[in-house]
Amino acid sequence: MKIHEYQAKAILAQFGIPVPRGKVVDSPAQARQVAAELGGKVVLKAQVYAGGRGKAGGIKTAQNPNEAEQLAKQMLGSRLITHQTSAEGVKVNKLLVEETVNIQRELYLSIVIDNSARLPVMMASEAGGMDIEEVAQTHPEKIIKTHISPLLGLQSFQGRKLAYGLKLEQALNKPAVSLMASLYQVFQGKDCSLAEINPLVVTTDGKLLALDAKLNFDDNALFRHSELAALADPEQVEPLEIEANKQGVSYIKLDGDVGCLVNGAGLAMATMDIIKLVGAQPANFLDVGGGASEEQIAAAMGILLDDPKVKRVLINIFGGILRCDVAARGIVAALTKRKVTLPVVVRMRGTNADEGKAILSQSGLTITPAQDLLQAARLVAAAKGGKA
Repeated sequence: MKIHEYQAKAILAQFGIPVPRGKVVDSPAQARQVAAELGGKVVLKAQVYAGGRGKAGGIKTAQNPNEAEQLAKQMLGSRLITHQTSAEGVKVNKLLVEETVNIQRELYLSIVIDNSARLPVMMASEAGGMDIEEVAQTHPEKIIKTHISPLLGLQSFQGRKLAYGLKLEQALNKPAVSLMASLYQVFQGKDCSLAEINPLVVTTDGKLLALDAKLNFDDNALFRHSELAALADPEQVEPLEIEANKQGVSYIKLDGDVGCLVNGAGLAMATMDIIKLVGAQPANFLDVGGGASEEQIAAAMGILLDDPKVKRVLINIFGGILRCDVAARGIVAALTKRKVTLPVVVRMRGTNADEGKAILSQSGLTITPAQDLLQAARLVAAAKGGKA
């Protein structure tokens, strides 16, 4: 689960991490008022679930309250397109209006889970800011890492190692180690999958300040954090993804036109890879899970077909706990109800595969069977799109 920058900063502040003064607004008049309260010159930051805002025009500086109001009129209601959004971009409904900061240096600090080490890893770099992704690719030596034991937590010597790597002035080493310890407390205490401060700035008066912040949370741990679940902004999430969550299936909307329905995350990834291999583009990641019911299959098909970009469908079922005949009945129910004319290719293997194929062939629907995944991908790539 993601939250907005202003919400992330509020959480950081609760743990003693210094952040700039600011308020979130949703109208130009509010932007003017907050700018006046903060002394006139302010920064307006679009609150969206996407990075890359600075390069995309989602962060602007106003010299006075009047300019803050005018910039807010331009930004609110617009659609921001960054390298992390779709081609349509995301709508800007809120702005964070913050005081300006005199910056001496921009640093980077984050914590994620290192899946290979099965441990949290804290990363720091003296080259923070908008181009941190480029730094990671071209100068990986500038990113310093230290793994953290969940039993011991971040140790002081680890914090000092990172602080020295940031080449801070001697007086800032101790505050930096304290800030790192607080960030790990946020990460652990809130069950984060990502805790990032970029940039972490050194101000001209020699202080550390979290100028931007991003917190992502483990969805499976939200039952422990009702206060976090309430922070979610449904307007920043794809409606089909919200519906999929309600139905208990995993769905992520993509930019292609081949709708995919698969049981199992790994199999879904392999299916999308082969679709791209044959020259087509997947419209979604859709994993119904290993134990989906007939009703869940039908609901998942409905979500897939609700995407207007879908022009053809590939269904890849490997029967195990989810039997192929159960999947087939759910598929037939969804296609029959919607009177679908899209090309549909189905590949079934595993438990009750013959029964499932028989249900599909006897349904009276135009469904093309495939013997293997490569054949299925080639068939769907060659199919001409229709209407859902």
